[in-house]
Amino acid sequence: MNQRFSSRTGWDLRESSFVKQIRSLRASGRSLLDLTTSNPTACGFHYDANIILDPLSDSRALSYEPDPRGMLSAREAIASYYRDHAATINPDFVNLTTSTSEGYSYLFRLLCDAGDEVLVPQPSYPLFDYLADLEDVRLNPYPVFQDYGWWIDFAMLEKSIRPHTRAILLVHPNNPTGHATWANERNRLLEICLRHDLALIVDEVFLDYPHGSEALQSFAAGPTPVLTFVLSGMSKVAGLPQMKVGWIVTQGPEGIRQGAIGRLEVIADTFLSMSAPTQLALPHWLSSRHEIQGQIRSRIQANLESLAQSGLERFASDGGWSAVLRLPRLSISGRTLLDNTGVIVHPGSFYGMAEPERIVVSLISQEDVFRDGISRIASAAK
Repeated sequence: MNQRFSSRTGWDLRESSFVKQIRSLRASGRSLLDLTTSNPTACGFHYDANIILDPLSDSRALSYEPDPRGMLSAREAIASYYRDHAATINPDFVNLTTSTSEGYSYLFRLLCDAGDEVLVPQPSYPLFDYLADLEDVRLNPYPVFQDYGWWIDFAMLEKSIRPHTRAILLVHPNNPTGHATWANERNRLLEICLRHDLALIVDEVFLDYPHGSEALQSFAAGPTPVLTFVLSGMSKVAGLPQMKVGWIVTQGPEGIRQGAIGRLEVIADTFLSMSAPTQLALPHWLSSRHEIQGQIRSRIQANLESLAQSGLERFASDGGWSAVLRLPRLSISGRTLLDNTGVIVHPGSFYGMAEPERIVVSLISQEDVFRDGISRIASAAK
């Protein structure tokens, strides 16, 4: 039988040479230090099982009362979360999703016809490519460059806008660079979107993890002169990726905002993907988020201090769970670094960085593992 599949799933499914190398080294019995782990539930943090699991036994989950936007109690809890970020959110402007990935899927369907384009930052997370493929949307990268900090290349961004461009996507702070979009860049982005009739999609999953003393401002706080969608979820906000809870906040001028919300409601009503137990538990998880956030922030700070003491070159960052390092000796970067040190890192190319000497490490790795791994890398880089 010669089965045909959709061209949108025509990916190269072969094992990458990097994954093959890791598998081979482990099979040989070699002990490896993994500095790429970004799953908080696998990083040694303490979770209070009662606080997390008890809300899932709410008897109200025995009744099915679907709301395409999500239960009001859950949306009110999300609005309360944004009040802590100086943003006043109407719960009616919130749509619950099972993840930010599902949120992107909803927004690509809302904004784009097949073949339309969305501008995305580079470097950034490679997941966007797969999400766009599944919705027949084209991604057009705009550069975020490094020069005593990370900056959006606005000249190149504007040159990338074409007749079929429908939105600009922003990750704030960026993964993996940690670049946060402060007021000057924010205002310029909004001006460009307004001038070209583009929507703005802002992924804020790492908003609660600044690297400095200054809090990061949510795009939900305004001003919102253009149609703006803010995405986040419990995966990072409360370190609970397994609970599959995300959301979209829609802001912007009233007429177009209401039109977007109405269409999003139909999209969500088609799937009704989030379960009642998780919606009922969401207010409890959000109210208890500060304890796990404190653990994660302490881990990030400790690992940043280890990097500072190592002598390795780290690019400045504003927030998030990753650090970008520069290894001036190109011969030890990438797969050769793994062979020489037994330390797993992500090559910068995984995130669209052209410079071969750049690597990315996870700042939520366990402190002893991180310290040992960074020490090995620093020794090899001498």
